Order: sequence, then C-alpha cells, then structure tokens
Amino acid sequence: MINQQLLNPKSIVVIGGSNNVHKPGGSIVRNIINGGFDGPLHIVNPKEDEVQGIKAYHDVKDIPETDLAVLVVAAKFCPDYVDYLCAEKGVRAFVIISAGFGEETKAGAALEQRILDTCKKFGAALIGPNCIGLLNRNHHSVFTLPIPNLNPQGVDFVSGSGATAVFILESAVIKGLQFNSVWSIGNGKQIGIEDVLQYMDEHFNAETDSKVKLLYIENISNPDKLLFHASSLIRKGCRIAAIKAGSSESGSRAASSHTGAIASSDSAVEALFRKAGIVRCFSREELTTVGCIFTLPELKGKNFAIVTHAGGPGVMLTDALSKGGLNVPSLTSDVSDEIKAAAEELKSKLFPGSSVANPIDFLATGTAEQLGMVIDYCENKFDNIDAIAVIYGTPGLTQLYEAYDVLDQKIKECKKPIFPVLPSLHTAGPEVAEFLKRGHVNFSDEVTLATALSQIMRTPKPAPPEVQLYGIDLPRLYKIISSVTDNGYVSPQTVRDILSCAGIPLVPEMVSTSKDELIAFAENVGYPVVAKVVGPIHKSDVGGVALNIRTPEHLALEFDRMMKIKDATGVMVQKMMKGTELFIGAKYENRFGHVILCGLGGIFVEVLKDVSSGLAPLSYDEAYSMIHSLKGYKILKGTRGQKGINEQKFAEIIVRLSTLLRFAIEIKEMDINPLLADENDVVAVDARILIEK
Repeated sequence: MINQQLLNPKSIVVIGGSNNVHKPGGSIVRNIINGGFDGPLHIVNPKEDEVQGIKAYHDVKDIPETDLAVLVVAAKFCPDYVDYLCAEKGVRAFVIISAGFGEETKAGAALEQRILDTCKKFGAALIGPNCIGLLNRNHHSVFTLPIPNLNPQGVDFVSGSGATAVFILESAVIKGLQFNSVWSIGNGKQIGIEDVLQYMDEHFNAETDSKVKLLYIENISNPDKLLFHASSLIRKGCRIAAIKAGSSESGSRAASSHTGAIASSDSAVEALFRKAGIVRCFSREELTTVGCIFTLPELKGKNFAIVTHAGGPGVMLTDALSKGGLNVPSLTSDVSDEIKAAAEELKSKLFPGSSVANPIDFLATGTAEQLGMVIDYCENKFDNIDAIAVIYGTPGLTQLYEAYDVLDQKIKECKKPIFPVLPSLHTAGPEVAEFLKRGHVNFSDEVTLATALSQIMRTPKPAPPEVQLYGIDLPRLYKIISSVTDNGYVSPQTVRDILSCAGIPLVPEMVSTSKDELIAFAENVGYPVVAKVVGPIHKSDVGGVALNIRTPEHLALEFDRMMKIKDATGVMVQKMMKGTELFIGAKYENRFGHVILCGLGGIFVEVLKDVSSGLAPLSYDEAYSMIHSLKGYKILKGTRGQKGINEQKFAEIIVRLSTLLRFAIEIKEMDINPLLADENDVVAVDARILIEK
C-alpha cells in the first residue's frame, strides 16, 4: 500500500544515520538535508550525540512520533525496529535500505516476512528492503548520487534494482532528462512496480502529474496488473518505456540471485509490452534516450529533415533512421515545385558548397543565424517534413553559445519536434550544460537516437480491454476438450475439430490405417498429395513425410513404409498445396496466459528465429503489428515479382486462434506449421496441440 506518510511525510527518522557520508547511513541523511525537507528529521545512532548538525538519539524509544522511518541497519535488527516503531511511535511508512533478506537466504526471507506482517497489521507502507530508497519533490530518502533536477513534469522512474537505478540516473542527467520521482523498490515485498503503476493510475491528474514513466523490471509478479494499469495510464495520455532484464536463461539466473526474481520468457515479456503499449528498451542508454524523446512534442509522421554542419553524422543518422523504418526525404527531387523552389531559395542564402538535398549541410563555417534560417525553412516551407534533427557540435569557428541560443528559441517556437544532437560533450561542456539548464534534452549520439525513435514508432497503442468472440464456437470447444481423457498431444482429428471451432481454414486430409481408404481419398481430392506418419511427434526426423505423391502406386508404397516406423498409429494423406509457408504457435505461460507466436515457416522459425509474439486475446491491430515487425515481412508483401500473401486472412487466423486460446487454458502448446498462404487464401496444413488438464 502507498500512503501519504510515504509520499509526503511530516517527519522522518533515520535509524542508523551517521556522520560518515561515504556510507549509506551518512549519505542518506546528507541527501534528506540537501533536498530541503522542511519537517522534523530525527536520527538514531547509539554512539553519536550529533549527526551532520542534527541531534542524535541513542535509543529509538526517545524519538517523538514520526511518519516515515528509513532503516539503514543490519537486516537482523530491522523486524524489531519495525514492530516497535509501528506500535509505539505511529510510524506508517518504511524505507528499508538494508540488504540480507529474501534475496540471500531463507532466514533472510523469514525476517522479510515478519516485517511485511507487521506493516500489514498496522497499515504501513513498505519500500524495500534491499533498495536505494525513494526520491521525490517532498523528500530525498536515497543514499546515492546523482540527485537529478526535479519538477512536476519530469519523469517518474521505477526500478527493481537500486544500483541500476543509479546508472540509469547518470545516463539521464547528462542528457538533461528531469525527474518527478524515483522509486527503488528493491525486493518489492509489499510494493512492487505493478503497485506503483496502480497508484499512479488510480490517482492520475492530467493537469498536474508527469506523463512519462520509465521502468527497469527484473520480476513481473502480476502481469495482469501491470497490463491493466500501464495501458490505462497510456490511454490517459502517458507514455511508458521499460527494460525487462532477466528474460534469457542466464539473465534469469542472475536476476534470481539479485532479488529472487521469477523468470519470464522473452516472448511473454514482448507480448505483454506489445498489448500494453509499452516501448521496450534493451539498455540504459536506450531507455533514457526514449525518455528524452517522450519529453518532446509527439512525432506525428516518419519524415525527418537532418540539419548539420558536419556531413558524417548526418549520413550516419540518415542510415540509422532508414533502417528503422523512418524517412529522410529529398528536398530537391521527387517533390513538389514549391518545395524545390524553397530549397533553391534556402541554398542561395547559405555559403557556397552547402547542400540542401537532405541532410541539409550548411558547412562548418555556417553561422548561428544560418542555423535558425534552415530550421525556419524546415518548419514553414517544407511540408513533407514532420520533424527536425539538428546535429551541431564544435566546428571551432563559431560561438556555440550563440548557436545554442538560436536552437533554444526554435525549439520553443516550432510546432514540429526538434531533436538536438550536440555531440561535443568534452570540448563544449559548459555550452551544452547551459543549454540543458534551460530545460532541454540532448541526444549526443545520432544512431542511439534513431534506434530509440524506431522502437517508439514500432510500438502499437494499447489493445482494447474488451474481448471479442469473432464467431468462436465456445460450446463445441468445451465439449471437445472435455472429451479428451489423457494429457498429451491429441489426435489429428481432435486437432482439426479444435481449429474448426475458430473457423481456421484447413487443408483436406484423411487419417486411416486402411491403404484402400487413403487411396480413394487421394483420388477424390486429386493428386498430388502428401503422406505423413501419425504417432511420432517429429515426423520429418523419422522419415515420416513424403511430398508430391502423384500416383496410387506411389501412395501405396509410402503407406507400407510409414506403417513400419516405430510408434506409427496410422497415415495421414493431405491435398498437396503451394504457397508461402507461415507459422503460428502458442504456449501457455504461468501468470501471463497464452503467448501467441507468428512468423514465416520452415527455416525462418527453426534457424533464424524470426517470430513475433502477442498476448491472448489479440486485437486486429496487435496482429498486424506482429506481422509487420517480422524481419521477413518484405517476403509476405511480395518480392522479386512474386505476389504477396493475403495479410488480412493471416491476421484473422492469428486473432481467432488467440481468442480460442483465451477460453481454453487446458491447451498448453499449439503449433500450426506450416500454414500455406498466397494472395487469396491462408490454409492450415499441419498442426499439433498439447492438452494438460
């Protein structure tokens, strides 16, 4: 629970505060004092009479009643302090810095549980243990540096790791990113990241609250809660970006040893973030860069003008934007006569040798006045431009203060977002610092900026919370599943029955132990056909697949051969079809539900791992987002004279399958591989389903 005693305490006590600012107990007192906390601050230290100019109490029994207690003592002492402070001193909020709890040993976990039970009994809020603390505009109860600039419209940052929070703050501060609050939840025994988002969502005020949330997550303990409140905040106008660490097997082990985090598969995390509308980041630099982008006016299109006095960075930014699906359109060719004329007019006002093709390179000798002029043309005369990136470092020939004054003015005036790339942090440190003091951000690396922009543009809006049935035959589905008596992979006929409940098109097929029946079926649907052994799970590995069978004699030979394969229970014959091979899969993840995977079939799944993931049930927008994010999407659109697939029907199958699985948690795994697709149809050819009740 989060309460006012935690967020805005009238008084604070630091248990273990000291004069040594190089230790947590001293540094947290220093930060609270320097942060301007205006209420009574009490210190408990059995050996000191005064701590950093404040009277110290030798015994906790001597302090007055207090709202918030910050504990910086050994773990073994913390439960007794919490018991006493709750019962005798009216404390209703705790920040426990100390480590040595559930992240280390079972005995530590028992201490942690005792603290939690006491807080629950008295209705007290608990941050930690094993954290750096809580920082907001009311109190700086953290023991670390840096302390960023704080303002109401700054970023709310929530981290599951204290040290990582510090590193992310350092990355943010040099970019000029400002903060409203920093939450280090540590082990998150009572208040986890989901709980912080819930509080922010339920108490959100669009007029006064920050609209940017950054998250560093090691453990998603309640995916539904995270999804609900993150998507709710985004619908209210917020923007959220997050790192989820520990998704790989090795990373999971590292996260577990750090905070006892429970692993979540990478596909489940990707699916959850996609459904919520959270921008997924993979590094501290990327997260803080996305945070800086979020503070600027929202990008409404994909077309960038690059304004620079240094050709190389402009070329690199052009490459990076193009690779990420954004555009750097020409201003001198394949454009309207008005844009061409404006470009020529601009060029005439710049020094000889300047280029206005885009990037607009006005040379190292270009002046601050020319910088402002170029930005004005991008804002007012180039209507094929949606945003402006300005790369301006130290040319050694002009005064940067003057140029940055112009940039400051244009950022405030222009409706199109301007992304300042000021790379000269060493040679122009004072000038950049002065620019940041005016409330701006700086993207010192153009490629990192492009990567972050691309990730933002690829992130869909939150999915609608309502579940649409899309004609799924639920009564029949429940009847089929209830008729399955044994756990395991179900028969081919049961697979077809389940898929038909979702209206998924199926290739004509027959399963039988009768050679004559299968030959009659093949003659009825028409050759060529495919024969597959029934029984072994991996048919290809045991030679259980035969393609392009064109005669009854060939089919008879393949039937005889396959029935001799170990564990064979029959043979399946299908009409052989042509098309692009696609893949849809699903796996039930504890706490998340069904994760749906889609991609191109064959080598693209098995070798290249080119798949996208979504969390059931999926909307059509989510399905299209999954399809478009595939590396092989150009193949689906059609390439080298080949027609593209029917993308609408592929998306429809993804949506219908995800809806079916939303109501069938007994299905633990499902693979449809391949589906064959052309410009007209998408048809399921082979599938397997694992049911566990």
